[in-house]
Amino acid sequence: MSGDSKPGRKPRVTDEEILRLFQESSDPVLSTDEVKEILPIGRSATYKRLSALRDEGQLNGKSIGGKNTVYWLPDSEPTG
Repeated sequence: MSGDSKPGRKPRVTDEEILRLFQESSDPVLSTDEVKEILPIGRSATYKRLSALRDEGQLNGKSIGGKNTVYWLPDSEPTG
């Protein structure tokens, strides 16, 4: 889905930039807070964007308690 078709403000960070962060990371699993620390968007916006990418099937995610969620690329799904 293109960022141009979504209502509201145009994101400062594209979906492609978020996915590239996961592709280039040495860690296959990243938390919302880890992504927020790297990209110039706030925690709430980061969570919404990561959740949307998960809902679209571009990321997998798992709640690890409280407000903590981790995400990973579908082709690098953790085993075990």
